Amino acid sequence: MQLLRFSTEAYPRDRRGAAWRNELKATGLHCESLCADHTLHGTIQSRTTPAGIGLTCIASVPQTLAIAAGGGRGLMLLMLAEGEATLATPDLRQALRAGHVVCIPAHAAPKLAFATGFRLLVVHIAGALPGARIAAPLPAGVLMLAGDAAELFGRLLQSLAASFDTVVSADARAIQPFESMIFAYLAAALADNQAAPSAGMTPSSAAVFARVCSRIDARLSEPELCLAVIAADEHMSARYLQKLFEKSGSSFSSYLRTSRLERCRADLANPQYDKLSVSDICYRWGFNDPSYFSHAFREQFGISPRGYRDQMTIAPAPHPPQNISRGFPLSSQVGPTHDGQSARPRRPATVVPIAQARSHAAQPERRHHWLQATDKTVHWGYLSHELAPVLEVASGDTVTIETLTQHASDDRERMIDGDPGAESVFHWTAEQKNVNRRGAGPIDASVYGRGAGEGFGVHICTGPVAVRGAMPGDVLEVRILDIRLRPCANPHFAGRAFGSNAATWWGFHYRDMLTEPREREVVTVFEIDCERADGRARAVYSFRWTPQRDPFGVLHPTIDYPGVPVDHATIVKGYDVLRDVEIPVRPHFGVIAVAPAQDGLIDSIPPSSFAGNLDNWRVTRGASVYLRVAVPGALLSIGDPHASQGDSELCGTAIECSLTGDFQLVLHKSTMIERGAPFADLSYPLVETADEWILHGFSSPNHLAELGQMAQSHIYQKSTLDDAMRDAFRKARRFLMTVKGLSEDEAVTLISVAVDFGITQVVNGNWGVHAIIRKSLFTGPP
Repeated sequence: MQLLRFSTEAYPRDRRGAAWRNELKATGLHCESLCADHTLHGTIQSRTTPAGIGLTCIASVPQTLAIAAGGGRGLMLLMLAEGEATLATPDLRQALRAGHVVCIPAHAAPKLAFATGFRLLVVHIAGALPGARIAAPLPAGVLMLAGDAAELFGRLLQSLAASFDTVVSADARAIQPFESMIFAYLAAALADNQAAPSAGMTPSSAAVFARVCSRIDARLSEPELCLAVIAADEHMSARYLQKLFEKSGSSFSSYLRTSRLERCRADLANPQYDKLSVSDICYRWGFNDPSYFSHAFREQFGISPRGYRDQMTIAPAPHPPQNISRGFPLSSQVGPTHDGQSARPRRPATVVPIAQARSHAAQPERRHHWLQATDKTVHWGYLSHELAPVLEVASGDTVTIETLTQHASDDRERMIDGDPGAESVFHWTAEQKNVNRRGAGPIDASVYGRGAGEGFGVHICTGPVAVRGAMPGDVLEVRILDIRLRPCANPHFAGRAFGSNAATWWGFHYRDMLTEPREREVVTVFEIDCERADGRARAVYSFRWTPQRDPFGVLHPTIDYPGVPVDHATIVKGYDVLRDVEIPVRPHFGVIAVAPAQDGLIDSIPPSSFAGNLDNWRVTRGASVYLRVAVPGALLSIGDPHASQGDSELCGTAIECSLTGDFQLVLHKSTMIERGAPFADLSYPLVETADEWILHGFSSPNHLAELGQMAQSHIYQKSTLDDAMRDAFRKARRFLMTVKGLSEDEAVTLISVAVDFGITQVVNGNWGVHAIIRKSLFTGPP
């Protein structure tokens, strides 16, 4: 069975609670309460393995969950992967920590109260499976497993939770050993935790019974296996052996038949045995009569053996290989947010009024601000709600914001020299590095030694800008009034602007090159005539990256750390590049972000619900970006300026070019947003132009909330275009149903015949697909 994915992002806000509760019921859980001060966000991933084990990983906000009452549920295991929770039964109240495994038999109905956001793994062993595969008697009540076997079992389940979509998406052949490990570890843990496992069965009898079950399991393939044979092997009477089974709540014949059926079911689902007929498999496990086997199989599992095999041959599509070189490595722990040097100094920026009057200057209640890009007003490679704002504005104010490309040091002469703001940001000598932290990694570069921040995040962001009165739940509208190139300040290149494109190791193309050397990084420098009205970029030269030693003495074999000065004496420039090619300039800002709610420093590379590194060329003059506010003040940051980029940003970057933008910031208070407004049900970045709405989907809609403490590592491994496309579809469907009042069937039809989907980018860790809905489709009143 394929991996099933559920996300509340697929539903309008007023329907998420009901959808969430319904989905939980399928897992055997009931949601009793949700914390009122949280916007509901939750994901559920689930799959049933060939042996019939249900595996479910749940991530959500604080709430209380109860085990759904009812018989026939089988055995349920719960393992808390992250968060804080309390387990409550009529006789027990126990705090849970990560790695604790709780065993819950049928009819028990404990509750789990989560005080924080959490990730929970649920293992459901249905029906007769426990009795057929676990010799140790099952617990009569809720049992928190303890001891060495339980600790090892907890580690196994933690590893499953950490890489759930990878492990659980594997084919049946790969997952079968994992099924066997679950049964083996659970049996050992239960044996450790139950001194008197069953009424009327002493510890010594339980040990004999476990030995008998092991012997039966070892001889299942023998057709002549019977009660007398096992009794003789164990040197006991057949009557005593039968009584042991009666005390366990079963019988010898029932245990033997169920165990054989389970082994047959596993083989029918295993591609390794697809050349064996159903009869071959039934003979393989000791059945003499295929007709009797087929009848018993249907009685046990509700489907014929052939039907079950056909059902299990529908395998999930394999995930493409992922580039896992960016972001925190799995072995690295995210350190404290601020350690004295980790963020830039908290100094307010100089606000410079624009001398020239603009069209909005006639409105005295609105002010215009100018935020210059200097080493005191930028943060490099990360976002954080702990950053003090460099500027505060009121709703409706306009602000000019300067932005610098992190790639300017590819050609200092053309992109830095003579520009006081750029010189202050990029100043780096053996004695002084003005902007020390570059990325969300440790300040002491203790992971790779690349530099402070380790380059776990690369974008120079100007800000943050606080919007007075903004509170979580509000919507910030960022209107892009104008975008201008930042002209070169070097008089040798007057009237021109420059940018660079880097075809890098994180590009989609990198291991798919035709010519040698197959793995290479190439930087192309472009120039743009600032006086030319049609705006075209031409390549000036290109060079292959060679190892560069930074002013602190660290060697960078690849483009692994932002802002490393390129020594042009070490490179060979090729000037005959893209001859007779002119690229239309489409200036836009790759990063427009409000501060995430999560604590700590957030890698600027993967985009998410807070927007961030969207890299969509449609985020340009005339567009509005709507963002849900997550922290007081909103804390808007803007950076990663691009002169031009195609959808996908395939090789790693756009034409990275410093820009200046004029913005108007409009705050929409949550209490004043009308139902049906395009941004009323917003949990994702929404872009509006004069003609279109553009909705952004991601491989993980909210990776910081969904992937837990190691989200900034895991997101680089888990992204696929399948997931991003599904998220974009769900958001488009939700938008059409919520904003335009369509039924689900109408929305799906319209999406197929009139909505355009595009690949936003495949290089930012959290891959993006956008949906474009044209306003002209709707002829009625707005």
